[in-house]
Amino acid sequence: MTPRWVTRSALPMAMALLAGLAVVSLGAGDLHLSVARIWAGLRHHDELAATILWQVRLPRVCVAMLVGAALGASGLVMQAYFRNSLASPGLLGVSSGGAAGAVVAIGLGWATLSILVLPAAAIVGACLATSAVIVLARRGASTERLLLAGVALNAMLGAVVSYVLSNFTITYERNAQIIFWLLGGLEDRTWEHAAMAVAVLPCAAWLWPLGRPMDLLSLGAPEAQSLGVDVRALRRKLLVLSTVMTALATAVAGMVGFVGLVVPHGLRLLVGPEHRRLVPLSLVGGAAFVLACDLLGRAAGGLRLGIVTALVGGPYFLWLLRRQA
Repeated sequence: MTPRWVTRSALPMAMALLAGLAVVSLGAGDLHLSVARIWAGLRHHDELAATILWQVRLPRVCVAMLVGAALGASGLVMQAYFRNSLASPGLLGVSSGGAAGAVVAIGLGWATLSILVLPAAAIVGACLATSAVIVLARRGASTERLLLAGVALNAMLGAVVSYVLSNFTITYERNAQIIFWLLGGLEDRTWEHAAMAVAVLPCAAWLWPLGRPMDLLSLGAPEAQSLGVDVRALRRKLLVLSTVMTALATAVAGMVGFVGLVVPHGLRLLVGPEHRRLVPLSLVGGAAFVLACDLLGRAAGGLRLGIVTALVGGPYFLWLLRRQA
């Protein structure tokens, strides 16, 4: 039983942790900036600090927080939809679908047409992957069926990426873009990327009031229907939100795995199953988790974000499997 003070103070503590990580991230780099210089740079009182912050570090921090919030909330939605604590965008292939859509757009040269092409392609790929997961797991959402569906889908999407790499004329620049999308990262993120990811915020606002219906859905579709929930409409909303948020995160940061598994599941163990608490906590916790992993990667000599989240989330996933065995 979680103490009441923990559940009540979890969100303020998570927000304080996020603010602290953001300040550390703004100050970390080849040129360390103290808190005083960060404040001066944000107000343009220190021109060197202002240039570093506004052109390099602040866009990266904003993208990291938006990506983390999107993936954390998307994982929570997936777990509520399938009523399975192991469901997440990465394990079920939704992130791979978004990445495959972006890779196809890059390989065909469409990404140069407009800045909106990549997020649009990622959304299409994520939508197709989501549909495939639902079809593959239509007879039930057991852990085994979901994991097998995710393995099969990730393998097929990997084949799509391999086909693009081996059968299209890929320039050095396109090859670098594809590698970035497959590994995931926050390097060279700009305000344009942050602007694309800002669409996560209206998705979060739409998700927030769905906490109570998700609580009822966790009881089972018949029970939720008997309590006045339009289950079909709720599931459509959850699918749209999860798919769009995952696609947006993938479009600006590439494949970043395990965030949607570790954050909502860990928070559920901490504060309980009530989604009205879990929705804002998953948004803030996801943002803090990605910022922390980015800092770990930079401290380790420039490891890509997707590698760090896999190193953190992989053992957690194996622990969950052993715990449920």
